[in-house]
Amino acid sequence: MNYQFKNCAELVTLCKQHKLPISQIAARREMELFKKSRANVRNSMKRVRNVMREAIRKGVRSTSKSTYGLSGGDAAKTFRGLRRMGKLLHSKVAVRAMAYALATNEQNACMERIVAFPTAGGSGVIPGVLFSTAEHMKSSKRRLLNAMFTASAIGVAILEHDGTFSAAKAGCQAEVGTATAMAAAGVTEMRGGTPEQCVNAAALALKNMLGLACDPLGGLVEVPCVKRNALAAMTAIGASDLSLLGVESFVPMDEVLQAMMSIASNMPEGIRETALGGLAVTPTGCALCRKMQGKPPSPPPSQGGNLSLPKNKNLSL
Repeated sequence: MNYQFKNCAELVTLCKQHKLPISQIAARREMELFKKSRANVRNSMKRVRNVMREAIRKGVRSTSKSTYGLSGGDAAKTFRGLRRMGKLLHSKVAVRAMAYALATNEQNACMERIVAFPTAGGSGVIPGVLFSTAEHMKSSKRRLLNAMFTASAIGVAILEHDGTFSAAKAGCQAEVGTATAMAAAGVTEMRGGTPEQCVNAAALALKNMLGLACDPLGGLVEVPCVKRNALAAMTAIGASDLSLLGVESFVPMDEVLQAMMSIASNMPEGIRETALGGLAVTPTGCALCRKMQGKPPSPPPSQGGNLSLPKNKNLSL
């Protein structure tokens, strides 16, 4: 049998043909493509799950700061906030998802072990959403694992359909944005959603991230990356809720991806992970560069005046 797919539409078609959820198509694709046994494929994903869990466990307890002090300790603050939910507006699931996402990205910034799922810069969204929801639902380990397979299938479909996870190529819409879509699909299957609802949740999530710049201060995967993952986790949860309530994306997921790549082709160089535009060239961003003993960045000429720094005689460029 052929379990290969080139986009999300083909993925849903396979699910219908075989009367299987996305997670099982993803596992069978892996078995077929790499000649692996089911046990081997599932054991590989279990190792991924275990590394994610350990990064969360360590991250929500850590107060360590990264080398330049840009991140660290916020996961612990957020996790402690679960004890006083009466003062917060979001649900416990959402707040815990933010804590877990922060924990994962802070561990990355502190050079600890994480899973780049789909990338290091976008590594917090999927574990944040899936582990928090699994706790809330008291899901079995199998159900959590299946959600991870579903998330991975959306990632495969994105890459096979000429998409990218690279922020250098397409901005943060392609890094945190795709992670948000993957998380939305995974959590929707965990909650009993159909393949169509999973893919629809991914489309709703990715649409909300279109055009997102990648503008890391000092070129480090910390600001705004770490907190961006936390807020993206809530987007994924919201997209899943909408999909399960019957709200459909007017534009199909594959077309949303095409739109993302079209936007990427029009993105200025300065907001594609070069640290030459956006937040990276604010006074705070330039001050960080001086702290790093490097030359503060200047926006490339192609960006024109719109992304240039404001005139400030106190700002040394």
